[in-house]
This record gives sequence, structure tokens and C-alpha cells, in this order.
Amino acid sequence: MGKNVVEKIDNSVKIRTVLMSVSDKSGLDTFVPGLVEVNPNILILSTGGTYGRIKEILGSRAENCLQKVSDYTGQPETQGGLVKTLDFKIYLGLLTETYNDAHQDDLKRTNARAIDMVVVNLYPFSQTIAKQGVTVEDARGNIDIGGPTMIRASAKNFIRVASVADPLSYPQILKTLKANKGSLSLEDRFALSQKAFEHTALYDSTIAQYLGAQIINEVQSCYKSGE
Repeated sequence: MGKNVVEKIDNSVKIRTVLMSVSDKSGLDTFVPGLVEVNPNILILSTGGTYGRIKEILGSRAENCLQKVSDYTGQPETQGGLVKTLDFKIYLGLLTETYNDAHQDDLKRTNARAIDMVVVNLYPFSQTIAKQGVTVEDARGNIDIGGPTMIRASAKNFIRVASVADPLSYPQILKTLKANKGSLSLEDRFALSQKAFEHTALYDSTIAQYLGAQIINEVQSCYKSGE
């Protein structure tokens, strides 16, 4: 199968579908209503505690613009939220290209939507390992899988998708959306992609440094043998 070579894109992309899953929920109380104000027909796909917080923020308005990822994909979240967003429909929606006929056929075939913005921040790994008495298992449990994957997929597809990994970006994004009738430009999306990859690079580097400093005897002491 040949590699996709993209030659045609839209400079301006209207934000119609947003995927939102955040550990740090600061700023949502103004960002989410702002998104709905800019585009009353927006659809926000969300998970777990983020879904609950958005529903609380929007109140009765949530009925028309908020959907659980599990309802969208048809796959319930696994125990403890281990798998929530790692689904074909999600990643087709993130990686699809507007002017690729095969991609558009796949969207129709799976009843999926193109996702225009991802709002994700990651499990607090740095904060966890900074705590007194933290164990390797505590650290391991705070290694985010779905979050970095969503950030990387959306940031790779900056030709169409906005990847938002920093709550401090919310005010400027809203300002830009309001000034441009609910759309973001290639320049906007590319700048967000740069920040997103910096974010995941630092996250992975922190994990690698932590694990690299551990002694196998201390790792083994965290677990009972199943043999």
C-alpha cells in the first residue's frame, strides 16, 4: 500500500467536532462554553471524568452537543479507564484527509466523523514521581497511553486538525475562533502541532529518565510472583 502524499488542503478549517479528554480540567469552565458559543452545532466527544465535568458546565445544553466516546464508538471503557479512546473510529477521524476519497469512503463505511480538534493533557507523571515514597507501580499507573497517541495523531495531521495540549492556550484559541467564524488556519494548527510534540517529547523523556534510574530489585519488590 502506497504512502499518502498530500498536495491539497484547506487553509481554514471550521471546528465542528472536538475530542476532549483531560487530566487537568482547569479552564474548561470558560473554554467549553466558548466553543459552543462560536459554533452552536459543535459536537464534543469526551470520556470519563472529563465528560462529567463538561456536562456539569453545560447543563441542559450538553444534550445537544456532548457525547460519550463509548457511545460514539460502541465500545465501553475498560475497568479503571485502561482503554477509552484507542478505537478505529477515533483514529480514522483524527488522521483522515479531506481530499482523500478513500478516507472519505472509510468515514461513510464506519459512520465516523472527521475530528477537527483534540483537547488532551496527560496523566500527571511528573507530579506522581515527585511525591514522597512513590513506588514504581505508582509511576507505571500514571504512564498515559491514549493521551499521547491522540496528541501525536492530531499533531501529525495539522493539515486539518488542531492539537491542543496546554490549557493556557484556551483563551487565544477562543479569540482566534471568534475572529474567524469558528475556524482555525494552517498557521494556527501548525503552531499548535509544534507545541504538542514538545509536550509529548518532554513527557516521554521524563518517563525514560525515571525508569532508567530504577534498580530491578526495587521493581521486583513491588509485585508478588504469579509463578
